[in-house]
Amino acid sequence: MAKVAIVYWSGSGHTEKMAQAVCEGAKAAGADAHLYKAMDFSASMVNQFDTVAFGCPARGNEQLEEETMQPLWDACKTQLKGKRIGLFGSYGAGGGPWMQSWEEDADKAGAKLACLSVICKGDPDQHTLKECVVMGVSLAR
Repeated sequence: MAKVAIVYWSGSGHTEKMAQAVCEGAKAAGADAHLYKAMDFSASMVNQFDTVAFGCPARGNEQLEEETMQPLWDACKTQLKGKRIGLFGSYGAGGGPWMQSWEEDADKAGAKLACLSVICKGDPDQHTLKECVVMGVSLAR
């Protein structure tokens, strides 16, 4: 049984809904899945999990949230070499370039995306939530 962490930061609740769907998918696939707000997770916890999903909406000028998520990501990425991960989040007006930058940063850290990243504009619709469930299933395998 895979042990999966789903770590997220959410300001409006959109990314939180996505995180819950990722967790639902991982559990449905038989994983021991744990949901964490970014402030409740640390880099020292990464190695306790087989796979990790990170979720954060685009903030400011298409970037990760600066006070909690970016420092957490920077600390965690040193632990991600060879680890399967997932990335997800919502955006407002930008269109999603923050995710491409995040994927490139994960690749440079040596992390392996378990599946395509999931993004949506604003509140996730049913299609997006299904994609998040599929991410959870992929992380559980």
